[in-house]
Amino acid sequence: MTQGDGSEERPGKISPVLKQVLELGPPLLFFVLYIWLRDESYVFAGTEYSGFIVATVAFIPILLLAMALLWRLSGTLSRMQILTAVLVVVFGGLTAWLNDERFFKMKTTIVFGLMALLLGIGLLRGQSWLAYVMAEALPMRREGWMILTRRLCLVFALLAVGNEVLWRSVSTDLWVKVETFGFPLILFVFLWWQIMALQPYMIESGDDT
Repeated sequence: MTQGDGSEERPGKISPVLKQVLELGPPLLFFVLYIWLRDESYVFAGTEYSGFIVATVAFIPILLLAMALLWRLSGTLSRMQILTAVLVVVFGGLTAWLNDERFFKMKTTIVFGLMALLLGIGLLRGQSWLAYVMAEALPMRREGWMILTRRLCLVFALLAVGNEVLWRSVSTDLWVKVETFGFPLILFVFLWWQIMALQPYMIESGDDT
């Protein structure tokens, strides 16, 4: 069978459902592990670790395996996925090494803060770097991208500040729930709202603009 007959499975062909499972599965597994282990403590090499830290360490290979499968099946990973993986490894490792859960909690602040910073740099240059990574999935005129980028930059900055306030002032239980469900829900609702609000800027198929 030749490679060009289109019947051979090749990278880039991945079902949307499997893609969502590989992207959303690791955070959900972290949540399940945390709920399962949160009331226990574990001793390794003479050091006692909380259930949160054990769940954090277990999350690292789960995330890396999911990303490896996603890359193998789709042939690509977004810059955001790579950055998130690097931060999870670094801050998850620091959490375990120093036996301090604060490092893993700060990881979320850094992810949101970096996103706000990158979008802000693009805006200062008169560009929408968001359009650079999303234009194919969401065809829209430049004016629309600039509006969405400004708003999303602000939302990421607010989420970064919100996470810092949150992890410093609430229980680990509540922080894990907000991290797993609250922040993704906020972003989902915000993006859905913006897609509806920016319909006048959308490029319809067949539009020559």
